[in-house]
Amino acid sequence: MRLAALRQRNWLILHDVDSLCDAPGTHQIEPDLFTRDYWRERGLIVGEAPGRGSSLFLQSTPTEQWVLRPYRRGGMAAKLSEKRYLWTGAERTRAFSELRLTAKLFEQGLPVPRPVASCVTRYGLTYEAALITVRIAGAKVFAELLANDLADEALLKRVGAMIYRFHQAGLDHVDLNARNILIDPSGAPWLIDLDRCRLRAAGKWQEKNLARLERSLGKFSATSHSSALMGSIRQGYCS
Repeated sequence: MRLAALRQRNWLILHDVDSLCDAPGTHQIEPDLFTRDYWRERGLIVGEAPGRGSSLFLQSTPTEQWVLRPYRRGGMAAKLSEKRYLWTGAERTRAFSELRLTAKLFEQGLPVPRPVASCVTRYGLTYEAALITVRIAGAKVFAELLANDLADEALLKRVGAMIYRFHQAGLDHVDLNARNILIDPSGAPWLIDLDRCRLRAAGKWQEKNLARLERSLGKFSATSHSSALMGSIRQGYCS
């Protein structure tokens, strides 16, 4: 994966050269590419995911779909500004950090979506940002499978084994929950939404990740207790 940065006026784009280029007939590298209007005008919005910022599913090519996710604040911070963040340098923006981290994990063969590009638009001391990744074809949200009682023990163990792989790579996923795990048609789990995540040495954060996931299981499971579900996940994690 070859990442390249493009800067013009008050915007900066970091992109995968193999996924996005300025060749004729392709989507041009420009800030409009990261807006809802660009895709709506072309009739290429094929779906929308729930959640803060409302990620869009885009038909980028006849054979591939992308996910466009704008960065949005939650909690008390959103009352001050829903989509503006403090500018402290391009490489410290949430969009550039997440794209570089995702690219690093992707190159290691870990199950994360292929990153396409991120865009940062600066407004003096603040900025807005958005990220594009490749959509995992046919994937379902783990939380939905739990809600419909479709997560069997084998799947739970595969989820645990996946988390272990990421922990071995040093990924501290600060928002590890059932909505940030996708299951593809073959039954393989994927990890998404690496905003604010980082690589670090082994420590107590690994158990905190698992505890956060267990809390989310209780919110989405239709019939099982979170402790029982987590027991199977831990079996996969430790095997």
